[in-house]
Amino acid sequence: MPRINYRSSDIALMARMMRAEAEGEGNQGMLYVGNVIVNRVIADCSDFKDVRSVHQAIFQVQGGNYSFEAVQKGNMFYQRARTGEKRLAKLNLDYWRQHPAKFALWYFNPYAPCPSTWYDQPFSGQFKNHCYYEPKAGTCDSVYRG
Repeated sequence: MPRINYRSSDIALMARMMRAEAEGEGNQGMLYVGNVIVNRVIADCSDFKDVRSVHQAIFQVQGGNYSFEAVQKGNMFYQRARTGEKRLAKLNLDYWRQHPAKFALWYFNPYAPCPSTWYDQPFSGQFKNHCYYEPKAGTCDSVYRG
């Protein structure tokens, strides 16, 4: 049973986002970005109460901007999905998740050491240039069940 319901078009869309956000961090880095996308669909809290699909997670607008910078700035996001990234996206959608992004809802590249919190959310770990953050205990239990 997959972690979330999805269509084949979701695999390609997610693969494009994973590549655009983390190609320089290899397959592992792309898988962590995929974790965050799936976790946002699972989460029934915070900014993600109305996010119930891969499409909604990727094209969500918060504070007047897309949640994922690659949607508005990334040339790679608008390129066709490649077979390797589609395979990784399907792994995320079906079962794969791992620390530090196992329960993460946010990540960013600070171009400096990772802060211990980000918008009051605790740091869960770092992989290469990205810092990952999961919800504070008791604020989003749904992400831990998904």
